[in-house]
Amino acid sequence: MPNKIFFVCLFVSLFCAGASLSCRWMEQNFRQYNENSLTLLENMVTNSTNSTVDAAEEDAVAFPDELYKHASKASAEDRLAFTVQILEEVAALFEEDRSPSNETVWEETTVENFINLTTQQADGLRSCIASHSHKKKNKKLSLYFKRLSHDAKQMVHSADAWELIRKEAHAHLLRADIVVTSVLTAN
Repeated sequence: MPNKIFFVCLFVSLFCAGASLSCRWMEQNFRQYNENSLTLLENMVTNSTNSTVDAAEEDAVAFPDELYKHASKASAEDRLAFTVQILEEVAALFEEDRSPSNETVWEETTVENFINLTTQQADGLRSCIASHSHKKKNKKLSLYFKRLSHDAKQMVHSADAWELIRKEAHAHLLRADIVVTSVLTAN
């Protein structure tokens, strides 16, 4: 009987220590990874003189402000899961169509570095979510990114389409930082 109690206590203490260690990634690395991702996005700005992005932005899918408002009121774990989904969706936008038009707009290594950083952020934040939490993805957020991707395809993934995606990704990374910061300040 004492052995069972000892093992239960040992398991609980190891689990708690592991849980706090996994969230150190969020405290120590998230902001730096996010800043690096934002810098890469800023370096991807296209210098097209005949840009029609402003016209395309008017027709673009509306930014999901209500989803962020709802997420800001959710539990810390749900906010992290929401942020993980955003990061995965953003990375998927850049992975989706590695066509020559994309590669002529931005350097391939810059895009690959951005995808890697964004994926690492998602993986790092996922490590901070309790293993028993397997929440379903936010359907409205998925739909938003599908529409954004569809809009880019309608623009035949032109330089203007990629610029629109770049701007949307930039806005989402800024909002993701706010969401994660709210989790950190709540702890």
